Amino acid sequence: MIIAENGLLTLDYWRDEVSYQGITLPSGSIGCAALNISDDVVKELKQICQPLQAAIEAIMQMQLNLEHLTPTGDSILQMLELLQKEKAFPLLDYPYYRKRVRQIFTAENMKNAVGYVKRTASDLADALDDPFVRGRGLLTVLLFCAQLPDTLAMFKIGLLPFVQALHESDRTAEDYAAEFGKYFSEFPQFSLSDPSWMSLVNLSMQYLSTIMPGKDVPQLVRRMHYVSFVGMFRFDLFEGLSVGHAPRKCPICGRWFLTTDARHTKYCGGFAPGDPKGRTCRQLGNLQGREKRELADDHPLKVIYNRRMNTIQVYLRRGTLDEATAEKMKRLARNKLERAISDAAYANGSYADEMEQDALLAAATS
Repeated sequence: MIIAENGLLTLDYWRDEVSYQGITLPSGSIGCAALNISDDVVKELKQICQPLQAAIEAIMQMQLNLEHLTPTGDSILQMLELLQKEKAFPLLDYPYYRKRVRQIFTAENMKNAVGYVKRTASDLADALDDPFVRGRGLLTVLLFCAQLPDTLAMFKIGLLPFVQALHESDRTAEDYAAEFGKYFSEFPQFSLSDPSWMSLVNLSMQYLSTIMPGKDVPQLVRRMHYVSFVGMFRFDLFEGLSVGHAPRKCPICGRWFLTTDARHTKYCGGFAPGDPKGRTCRQLGNLQGREKRELADDHPLKVIYNRRMNTIQVYLRRGTLDEATAEKMKRLARNKLERAISDAAYANGSYADEMEQDALLAAATS
């Protein structure tokens, strides 16, 4: 059925690249893109999924009937429409999957699914026979789609603090590994308060010889088969980190984009929202960079920054601050100044408090 078809939950890895349905990108690109799925989209997906949740509840109580299943196909089509409109997962072959959903959620297959659930209550071994294969496939799709909103929400809650720390790090493979160690324990437990379990991914892996998109000769690749979108997103994000690819938040549009080296790339290459000239974030960022360099020393934001730089130097000369911590505090202060210049709400809000010596020291040593 749909889960095993067309590579929906399959990624191929070769060196520092990932291939998905004929498209090759730097590894980490797919997981990074998932960070931009908005809370509003997740909330709307949960609303759309209500008929799916009702059907699952009926399955658990062994009371499934056609009334439960009839609206589920349309709900999944609405999910696909929303994801495509919001560009939440742009690599997905939406026309193909819309067609497959219509082929799977037929009246005949729904009756087969109801029969399968009833048969499992009396004879599980008999229910696994071929006559119920279409019903089992339909329910697999239903369960897969129903869990998507909640797992997306958990993905963002668990990983956004981590990627924000990556954003503020030194952007080297060693720093990525150090930040990873702070957030994910070697011996994770399944807990909503501890994201360590997210370092575990349920998958099957195979090695095979295949021609990667854009290549002319076969390569020995690792093909990963996942059981959920969110597991695939997590794995790709972590796989990217392992080769030095990390997400960074664009200060112009607020979206996450992938960096593939240690250069301090600050702006994404997408179009800046609301710009009447249709310029990219990178173009606007270059203009703002000139403005920042020309910022007067008596500007209130710069005064706070300069005062903190002076304090750090004093502590460094006195020997009460080591050089590594001082450099990290300076880098954090520069990042906060740049954010305050481009974000008025932050400048008028927590900027001054975060630039206090104790606050910077705590952030640098946490």
